[in-house]
Amino acid sequence: MNQKRLLKYILIAMISGILVGWACHSSVSTAQATDIASYFKIVTDVFLRLIKMIIAPLVFATIVSGLISMGKSSSLGSITVKAMSWFIGASFISLLLGMGLANYFQPGVGMNLVIPKEAVDVGVSASSLSLQTFITHIFPRSFAEAMANNEILQILVFSIFLGSALAYVQHQSGATVIGRIIDELCRVMFRITDYVMAAAPIAVFAAIASAITVQGPKLILEYSIFIGQFYVGLLILWMILISFGYIFLEKDVFRLVKAVREPTILAFATASSESAYPKTMEALNKFGVPKRITSFVLPLGYSFNLDGSMMYMSFAVLFIAQAYNIDLSFTQQVLILLTLMITSKGIAGVSRASIVVIASTLVMFKLPEAGILLILAVDQFLDMGRTATNVIGNSIATAVIARTEVGNEEVDEVEEGLCCTNRRKVELF
Repeated sequence: MNQKRLLKYILIAMISGILVGWACHSSVSTAQATDIASYFKIVTDVFLRLIKMIIAPLVFATIVSGLISMGKSSSLGSITVKAMSWFIGASFISLLLGMGLANYFQPGVGMNLVIPKEAVDVGVSASSLSLQTFITHIFPRSFAEAMANNEILQILVFSIFLGSALAYVQHQSGATVIGRIIDELCRVMFRITDYVMAAAPIAVFAAIASAITVQGPKLILEYSIFIGQFYVGLLILWMILISFGYIFLEKDVFRLVKAVREPTILAFATASSESAYPKTMEALNKFGVPKRITSFVLPLGYSFNLDGSMMYMSFAVLFIAQAYNIDLSFTQQVLILLTLMITSKGIAGVSRASIVVIASTLVMFKLPEAGILLILAVDQFLDMGRTATNVIGNSIATAVIARTEVGNEEVDEVEEGLCCTNRRKVELF
């Protein structure tokens, strides 16, 4: 299925899901709505399982293949430094923006909630979330275990070792059989990805219909101001990210945004970054980013560069404080921002990661844990926006790092996925 047709089907599926979900919510009881939604959820769960099925081998094959193509060079260290510098800067800006908008909009003011005397079970656990645990968790005990659990960072670490070793061996004695097998694995995984993505519109329909069937449009209206303010913040964040991208990519940044619109909409509709990963990689390759850079920076960004999630976390923590009439000084807000900056780097692979980080931050600063219940009801709709923003942020970061790494050099071969009608050399971007 070509990109334009898939994009059209996804948009149709989103609209259809809203209408069907609304009809189901209006015509059945609450218990029946929950039952109907569970059937819709089967489709979504199957699709996300298929996505998880291809993520680990796809990440492994593309990273190793990319490192082999780099050869025995020092470019890996340069790319890593640039990537982490961008990720840390973008995270700080996102958190600062969330804090600034929460103070400007004051979304929780006027709710006047009473702080509960007893602890409330909010359905998430933050006990295992710490920087120390995260650092240890980066390094795999077993490659098989990392693949089975879809631990992207652990797969990345093993792939760096394997790819670097294969690049060294290939530099010493020429092309290796393992290298050729991994290149073939890349092609096979991209073909499997095409098969799985053909079901994306059905999954999008089911995800939207399930959410609306249970929650109904009334919930969105009740939280419309809060949701609207958050999406205004995401729009501002998009403008900031695109502006920084423009500094390095100039007008090509707009071509990049257009190139990744399909994975962005897919991420928005499914609220899953994983579902958009294969299409994001494909879009970046077609845009002209070398596969060796995409295959390394993008998985790294999925763990360290969650711009939309970062803005949401600072925005949500201050919203909860305002809802309970808890006045936080500027110093306390800065401490919260710095805490989120550190603890958010440990959310890779954690279910409902942003909620977990928010819960741990509330405990740390003695804010009511029950505040999580205020945002859980609409978290699905907020998650859609922040996930789409994460895709945009990672795409711009990857393209910028590629531009600074290769500049305007010409390449002798067209990268896989970059269409060209002639055999002459092409200029990146």
